[in-house]
Amino acid sequence: MVLMREYIVIGAGLAGAATAWELASRGEQVTVLERSTPANDAGSSHGSARILRYAYPDPLYTRLLVRARRRWDELEEAGGHRLITPTGSLDHGSLRDVTELAAILDAAGMENEVLSAEDARSRWPQFAFDTEVLWHPDAGVLDAQTTVETMVGLAEATGHARVLTDWTVAGVDRRSGGGFTVRSATGETVDGDAVVVAAGGWLPSLLADLSLPAGFIESFPRLEVRQEQAFHLPYREELAAGQDWPTSIHISPEIVAYSLPGGRDAGFRGQKLAEFNGGPVIGSALDQDGRIRPEMRERMTAYAKRYLPGVVPEPYAETTCLFTNTATEDFVIDEAEGIVVVSACSGHGAKFAPLLGELAADLATGTGSVPEQFRVAAHRGR
Repeated sequence: MVLMREYIVIGAGLAGAATAWELASRGEQVTVLERSTPANDAGSSHGSARILRYAYPDPLYTRLLVRARRRWDELEEAGGHRLITPTGSLDHGSLRDVTELAAILDAAGMENEVLSAEDARSRWPQFAFDTEVLWHPDAGVLDAQTTVETMVGLAEATGHARVLTDWTVAGVDRRSGGGFTVRSATGETVDGDAVVVAAGGWLPSLLADLSLPAGFIESFPRLEVRQEQAFHLPYREELAAGQDWPTSIHISPEIVAYSLPGGRDAGFRGQKLAEFNGGPVIGSALDQDGRIRPEMRERMTAYAKRYLPGVVPEPYAETTCLFTNTATEDFVIDEAEGIVVVSACSGHGAKFAPLLGELAADLATGTGSVPEQFRVAAHRGR
C-alpha cells in the first residue's frame, strides 16, 4: 500500500502556484499557505505583463526556457487561457553582446537575427538604437496574475489541493515523529510531511524560522530585496499605428532598462518601462511602502525621450514590484532535510514558472534534481 504524503507550500505566487499545480497533478496532497491572496500586488507575481525571452549570456537559462516553454503550452491547454502573447524581443546596448547571444540561440535552435542600428531603426522606428540589435521573434509577454490563478485553479480541480488565504506563516517546527508543523501568526497550524518555501520577498524575514539545518542557513546566499518601480508610457499615435511593439532589453554603462507592452495593466495603450534593479533596497517585503521615487520617474522619462520615440514620455500609470536577488542573479532551488526552498528569482524567474514548479516538486518528492548552480552550496560566500 502506498502511503499518501502531505505537502505544504508556503506562498501562492508564480513559484508556489506552479509547485502546487505540479504536486497535485502527480496525485499528491497539497496545502498552500498564502499570507494574502494568490498573485496579490504586494509580491512579485501580480499584474499582466512580464517578459518571456530566450536570450541569456548563460546557455543554461536558454536551454531551461526551451524546456519551460513546453510546460507553458501544457498549462495554456489545460487551463483554457492564453497566458503568453507573442511579441518578439530586441536586445541592444554596448554591454549586450548580441553576437554571443545569437550563438547561444543558434545552439538552442531558436530563430534570431542580428541587425545594424540603422536597419533596426528602419524596422522599429518607435525605438532608438546606437548599437547592433539582436531580434528573436519567439519572445513574448506573459500574464503573471492569470498564470497564478490558472495554476491554482488546476491544482484545486484535481481534488488534491487546498489554498488557505490570509494565512501568515510565523514558523516551521519539526515534529518528533517526523514531518512538520507550520504555525501561523494567529496560532493556527497545518501539519505535513514536507514543506516547499516559495516566499519571495518575505524569505529574508522568514529564513531563520524554517527549522532549516544550521549549515544550510550559513551557506545560504545573501538576499537583496528591491522595490522596483515601473512606468507605463502612452504610445504616440503617429508611431504606434500599424507598429508591432516587441519587448526590449537595453544594457549600457549608464543603465540596464527593459520595456514591454503593458497589457491589461496599462489598458493595452502603453509601453511598460523600468530600470533593472533601479529601485531602493529594502530589508524584506515587510518593509515596502509602494512609493514611487520622483528621481526614478525623472530618470525613466529622460530615458524614454532618448530611446523610445514611439511613446509620450509622460507616465499615465506607475507601479512597484519586488525583486529578490542573489549576487549572481542565479536562482536558489534546494532541499535540506525535508524542506525545499525555491526563491530568489532575481527579477527574471516569471518566464520559468511552470518549470520552477516541476523542479521544486522533484526535490520535494525525491524524484529528480536541479542544476548545481541553483544549489545553496554553489552560492557559498556570495
